[in-house]
Amino acid sequence: MTERFALPPSLADTRNYVDGAFVSTGQTFDNVSPLTGRVLARVHEADAALVDRAVRAARRAVDEGPWGRSTVQERAAALHRVADVIERRFDDFLAAEIADTGRPLAQARKLDVYRGIANFRTFADLGKTAHGDFYETDLADGTKLINYTTRKPLGVVASISPWNLPILSLTWKAAPALICGNAIVCKPSEETPSSATLIAEAFDEAGVPAGVFNVVHGFGPGSAGEALTRHPGIDAVTFTGESRTGAAIMKAVADGVKEVSFELGGKNAAIVFADCDFDAAVEGVIRSSFTNTGQVCLCSERVYVERPIFERFVAALKAKTEALKIGWPDEPGVDMGSLISREHREKVLSYYKLAVEEGATVVTGGGVPHFGDERDGGAFVQPTVWTGLADSARCLNEEVFGPVCHIAPFDSEDEVLARANATDYGLAASVWTTNLSRAHRVSPRLHVGIVWVNTWFSRDLRTPFGGVKLSGIGREGGRWSLDFYSETSNICIKV
Repeated sequence: MTERFALPPSLADTRNYVDGAFVSTGQTFDNVSPLTGRVLARVHEADAALVDRAVRAARRAVDEGPWGRSTVQERAAALHRVADVIERRFDDFLAAEIADTGRPLAQARKLDVYRGIANFRTFADLGKTAHGDFYETDLADGTKLINYTTRKPLGVVASISPWNLPILSLTWKAAPALICGNAIVCKPSEETPSSATLIAEAFDEAGVPAGVFNVVHGFGPGSAGEALTRHPGIDAVTFTGESRTGAAIMKAVADGVKEVSFELGGKNAAIVFADCDFDAAVEGVIRSSFTNTGQVCLCSERVYVERPIFERFVAALKAKTEALKIGWPDEPGVDMGSLISREHREKVLSYYKLAVEEGATVVTGGGVPHFGDERDGGAFVQPTVWTGLADSARCLNEEVFGPVCHIAPFDSEDEVLARANATDYGLAASVWTTNLSRAHRVSPRLHVGIVWVNTWFSRDLRTPFGGVKLSGIGREGGRWSLDFYSETSNICIKV
């Protein structure tokens, strides 16, 4: 039954990719299927010495190799070749994403692999059209000052990407870093090492010079992640993951005053006004709460519904949630796959239990589905809806990162904005209203990096992305990525 969710053969031994070669090590760990609990592959863990080799290779690529002398047009052509390889091997990448994460095939096909290809092509093309600033200044003595800016590579970028969207997150970081002329050392999550290794195969096949793109596998503290972030040869760190880990990385790089860009956790709010398109709002909240089994930093775990439609909305969301199909990724009509691991499921289930202890009414869900087959060895969980919690409850202030939302009523704009902003996080929010004036009035008052109005998880890659407060630091996307991954110089010439 599960052979169709196997990894491509080249990943049976999932190796590191350093200085243009695939490297085995003496220490391995298991890549375990979240669908069944069976072992998918052995992953070769990088030690500090191998991380050092990767960083040194990246430095040589920038300082001595052809990459350091390349033009932006040449780098763009290289990234397009990589994208072409991924597109040609689309089914391999699809298999890797599904095997590692347990997500539905339709999502992996339409979002994850597609977006990975788009990231390389989009940033390659943005790099070719990027320009600096130019100003002419009239000086008091009657002469002029010509001012213009130039971008240069930072050098070596350390990229640490999460397990929830493996190919999307890694390419989102790698593409702008590389088009700017940097070399990169990527550390994917130990839970999802496969797509990163396939991307390394794509770089190898595309003929990108050795050392430009490197992959090291392992864990965080005491393993590849810590060795990478503490390495003195790193010039910048880009990280997506938990807020606590981001804080630890920031401390690790503080002495070297390294550039950092962090996209961290979220406890995101969805605000549903009574004048919304009701059916669209229900569908939108279903999507924003349960996509990828709730394992997206942008998911809505707090839903505020204006009181006149509150009871109707809860009933409609209950019905839609109970209609969601949980199962094998390639089953017709499947909506939800598994969580990433049984360990993560225990965390999510602990919040299900805590919510009841804190006084929640369980509208639906709250447990584990049973299948009577191999899936019972996996990490499946029921999508869950709560009501009745106080705003001070831990379950409304801590990120669950599972398929869950709490619905609460509100009576006024000022009230709901105060409640939505009363969080240590500030990544995203969604607003559902047909009142255009209200949309423009409310959105800027939400203390988050991105606000969606009548939609969710849809964004032009040329726009900025990032969070505030515990949700992160820095902005990436479009020219913001090019700014982050570049060293900008201002040239001033008196004429």
